[in-house]
Amino acid sequence: MNHNGYFSDFGGAFLPEILMATFDELTTAFKNAKADPNFWREYATLMSTYSCRPTPLTLAENLTRHFGGARIYVKREDLNHTGAHKANNVMGQGLLVKRMGKTRVIAETGAGQHGVATATMAARFGFDCTIYMGEVDVERQRPNVFWMEQLGAEVIPVKDGTRILKDAINEAFRDWVSNMDNTHYVLGTACGPHPFPEMVAWFQSIIGQEARAQVLEREGKLPRSIYACVGGGSNAMGIFSGFLDDATVELVGVEAGGRGLDTGAHASRLCSGDAAIGVAQGYKTYFLQDAEGQMKETHSIAAGLDYVGVSPILSHLKETGRARFAVATDREVVEAMRLTIRREGLIPALESAHAFVQAFKDAPNMAPDEVIIINQSGRGDKDIFTVADAFQDPGWREFIIKKAKQYHA
Repeated sequence: MNHNGYFSDFGGAFLPEILMATFDELTTAFKNAKADPNFWREYATLMSTYSCRPTPLTLAENLTRHFGGARIYVKREDLNHTGAHKANNVMGQGLLVKRMGKTRVIAETGAGQHGVATATMAARFGFDCTIYMGEVDVERQRPNVFWMEQLGAEVIPVKDGTRILKDAINEAFRDWVSNMDNTHYVLGTACGPHPFPEMVAWFQSIIGQEARAQVLEREGKLPRSIYACVGGGSNAMGIFSGFLDDATVELVGVEAGGRGLDTGAHASRLCSGDAAIGVAQGYKTYFLQDAEGQMKETHSIAAGLDYVGVSPILSHLKETGRARFAVATDREVVEAMRLTIRREGLIPALESAHAFVQAFKDAPNMAPDEVIIINQSGRGDKDIFTVADAFQDPGWREFIIKKAKQYHA
């Protein structure tokens, strides 16, 4: 990365003048924190005492036997506090907010895990908290909305545009412009204007640092491949960071293939022909856009993967050939999730299950002495309504909805 926040041709900070002073303040605070060993020690201690770090690296023995190829390990970010990798980033940004003397945080969320994590952080540090969430996502991630509200956050459904993640980001930026003096925007993924991609990837790098040490201790060697789902890119950059300098380790990111790339109903920026390099929401990367630069609608069974852009760092890794990218369709994701639950007793989030799909395709073609790691970025509790539908169990879904309505009443 160069000093302007670019990763080769991607990244940057395309900002209105009104936000420049706020971003300069944030960039300086982050730069100083990154250069201060005491800050990382404080962060690591916080995550080990308040969350569940280090998270385990689990050998999936049954899945390994089932596929008959490489030894399959799972990095268990689902055991992190709030149920996903999102806590890593928000707790780190919370410490920065304290340094900057801000009293209020705002955030966007799609799947809801980032919203819950931000609301948790705000409760922990005593900040006021507002969460923006697309109206579509509010409905399909109702359990997470409930917990955000119980944690003291105000959840604002966004009714503009396609009413999903990109629209929530737009609303959060509008809020920030009006409340810069006391408010910090806790952007949830490795996207947006500099310094957010670098900053989020840095906090999430704790995943890769742990995974590298754990696999060396367990196997005495590095893995052949690392698999992570790709929405904005925070969990992927988190685990990839531990292996970027290891040329023998393949980095595999898996995007949302939705109903299939040929249908247009997907969220693949790096594998489809529907994306182009552009500038939006303050940075330059691949976006799903038409010839006039208008953003296209996206689709994924996983609410956290249907973002229209992607991390500029991942765009850089694609262009340089350092990472390979694949897609998993909704149908493949459901089947991989079902298999993982039944065979291993693990319940990955729908987002995480995308990574399992590609790992399951590749593992049988590898030697038994080779090792792969799948980043289980979150757990599937939040997806119970969607999964009940996908598993074609209407009776169970009806029961859950009835209980949820009683609970809300």
